[in-house]
Order: sequence, then C-alpha cells, then structure tokens
Amino acid sequence: MRPGAIETLGALLDVLCPMHLIVDAMGRITHAGPTATKVLDTKALTGRDFFDLFEVRRPRLDPGVPGLRAAAGRRLHFVLRGPADTELKGVAVPFPEDRALGPPGGVIVDLSFGIGVIEAVGRHDLRSADFAVTDLAVEMLYLAEAKSVVTDAWQKLNQRLQGAKAVAEQEAYTDTLTGLLNRRALEPMMRRLIASGQEFALMHLDLDYFKSVNDTLGHAAGDHVLRHVAQILRQEIRDGDTVIRVGGDEFVLMIAERTSDAELSRLGGRLIRRLEAPVAFNGEVARISGSIGTTRSSTYAKPRLAVMMDDADLALYAAKQAGRGCHVAFRPGLRNAVEMRSVGAVPPV
Repeated sequence: MRPGAIETLGALLDVLCPMHLIVDAMGRITHAGPTATKVLDTKALTGRDFFDLFEVRRPRLDPGVPGLRAAAGRRLHFVLRGPADTELKGVAVPFPEDRALGPPGGVIVDLSFGIGVIEAVGRHDLRSADFAVTDLAVEMLYLAEAKSVVTDAWQKLNQRLQGAKAVAEQEAYTDTLTGLLNRRALEPMMRRLIASGQEFALMHLDLDYFKSVNDTLGHAAGDHVLRHVAQILRQEIRDGDTVIRVGGDEFVLMIAERTSDAELSRLGGRLIRRLEAPVAFNGEVARISGSIGTTRSSTYAKPRLAVMMDDADLALYAAKQAGRGCHVAFRPGLRNAVEMRSVGAVPPV
C-alpha cells in the first residue's frame, strides 16, 4: 500500500460519502468520515472493532469482515449498538488485493439513515453540511425544514386568530360601561348552567329611582352610579355566579347552587341594603334602591330561559307593586295576585 494512501482515500471519501468507515481485514476501523464520527459520538474511532459498534441484522452473513466482503454491493441493514439502537442502511465495497489503494482484505462501509433520516437529524444534531451535497437526504432536510417553518408559521397564525376570536367574542359579550357581561351572554350562560345539571336561581334586578338621578344630576352621574352598582354586584357573587347587564338599569344574576328561598332572600336583602347607600358624585349625592324578582330552576321540569325570565319579571313587578326596594320570589299563583293588584284589589302576597 502506498504511503498516505489511506489518508488520501479518506480525504476523498469524506467529501463524497461523509458517513463512511474504512475497515481492515481484522475488523478494525482505520478511518471514519466526519458524519460517522459525529453519529458514533466518539473521538477515538481509529482502532475500534467495527463489530463492537455495529450489528448486521440483514442479510445473514458469515462472521467478520469476510462476510462483509462476500456481501459486496448488497443492501445491508445495521444497528448501531447502544441505548438508542439506531437503525442504519449500508453497503460494503472490498479493497482489491494489490495493496495499492487500501488495507488488503479490508472494506469500505458506506452508511445512511434511510427513511429515518429526519429522526436521526434531531437525535444526532445533524446539519446539511453533514451529508454529501448529492445525497437526497439534503433535499429531505430542506423539505422538512420548509415544512417546519410553514407549520410553525401556521400555528402562530392560528394562535393569533384564536386569540383575536377570543377577544372579539369577549368584547361582543361585554358591556363597555360596566365591564359586566351584556345581554348577548344571557342565553349562553343559561345553556351552560342547564348543561351542568346543577340547580340555579335567576334574579332580575331593576334599579329604583335611577331615572331621577339622570334627570337631576345628569347622565355622567348615572353612568357613575351604574359602575358603582356593577362593583357591588361583583363583590356579592361567588365563583360560578354570573352578573349580566341586560338593559339600561336592569341586571340579571345567575346564582349557582345557592338556591334555597332563605339564602336567596338573604342575598336579595343584602344587595338592596348596599344599593340604598348614598353614592357621592362631584359633590352631590345620588340615591337609588333596587327591586328584585327571583325564580329557581328547580321550579321547572325543564328550565327554559324565556319562561324563567318571564317568571322573574313577574316577581320583579310584584316587588315594584309592594313599594319597591324589596325582593320577591316567584311562586305559583303570583300571576293572579299581580293582576288583581293591577285592578285595585290587594290580596295578601
């Protein structure tokens, strides 16, 4: 073998097939391409036994290098020994016996990842420079990178769209003055509570004497009072409850679980007491109260928003008739009582 022949051949093969190994007749590695060195993750490949590092899975071969030489040109299936058991494809090319080019009885083994190249790139931190420029794996890497860029861009765009959709929906369901939910949210919230299977109450609150605030102190004072009312309602409800502004001075409270008459009566009384506290505005004092009508989902075989709102309105009207500033719970027979009051008769409520 001419001096420097292995080095010269190795330098050529490093460019043409950077994942090659030169193996002598004893099975020792005498040269390794740069990518093979990177994949094997060791600095001292020279002198290592090829068969300590690789297992030939297919086809069945005679032991050692003679088996590789006999399988010259055939597609070989290797497994890189180690925790990952990386599968590789390869081909063996024997050296001629004239000793002019390489170690007599030795072989060149050229390796590739086959269809597992994408996974291997991530596992071994490979780059396009680790492959021969003519290797189709480079094209696969470009395609994979392009797909990754497109997928990443699509995911980011989708996230922005989802975020914009969520913001738009939130704005569509939000009352700009008070920050509470608006009337559009009433039906979805009702559906959510019904779907949960839990009992709940619907409280319809109408502010008393609010018109006089606008008439005497102006609409700015009225807006201030509405924001003050919204703050009170937020403070009085719990997690799972919902407050919705359904009109100018009307609010609906969806009260989850706390549905006994006594509990709702206590909540209604507390709300009214807090609403009746004077509200300061620009050196003036605004005074309001509140009337509340309540109905419970357990009253109905199948709760429906339209029916519950109608019954809560009826109870609210009864509260107005009773002198305002009070809470009335819907009960069967309330409709007749309200109608009789409306024509002058005053039965017990």
